[in-house]
Amino acid sequence: GIEIGQTSVAKYMPRRRRPPSQGWKTFLRNHADGIAAMDLFVVPTISFRLLYGLLIMRHGRRQILWLGVTAHHPTAEWIANQLTEACGWDQAPRHLFRDFDGAYGEIFIRRLRSMGIRDRPTSPRSPWQNGYAERLIGSIRRECVDHIIVVGERHLRHVLLSYMNYYNRASEHPSIYVVEEKRLC
Repeated sequence: GIEIGQTSVAKYMPRRRRPPSQGWKTFLRNHADGIAAMDLFVVPTISFRLLYGLLIMRHGRRQILWLGVTAHHPTAEWIANQLTEACGWDQAPRHLFRDFDGAYGEIFIRRLRSMGIRDRPTSPRSPWQNGYAERLIGSIRRECVDHIIVVGERHLRHVLLSYMNYYNRASEHPSIYVVEEKRLC
């Protein structure tokens, strides 16, 4: 005549273990071909005006897809149009990493959803979560923009497009080839 409640039995029953979820590094490695990253940066001109640049890059081959420039503060509509120009509707990435900036408004979010892109904003004040884009912007500054005096929007666009052509064509990434060689073995 002893009765035991279900909560007591459930407390001592062995629990099923779920397989551990993949970590951040594993996610990046497994989905690199379908990931793009974007970030905004600022460049001062000779007249101390600020020009805004937008970088969009693919993680798989670490290619620069797009470098946009505007003299006005970037709006959500402008950023959405730049993303469409960079990827097109057919070759959109599956995931897009971006920082947690107020410039990415509702229009931008709707464009992402309509293109089938999963939005992955980083945590506030966490630039290391978008490391590839941050590192590339640092390279653009060190190798290109810090060595010239930018005259205006058109000049900066020309300089950045020249850098993009150099980076995508001449700057092959040896780390990619090492990963591919490991896969072949």
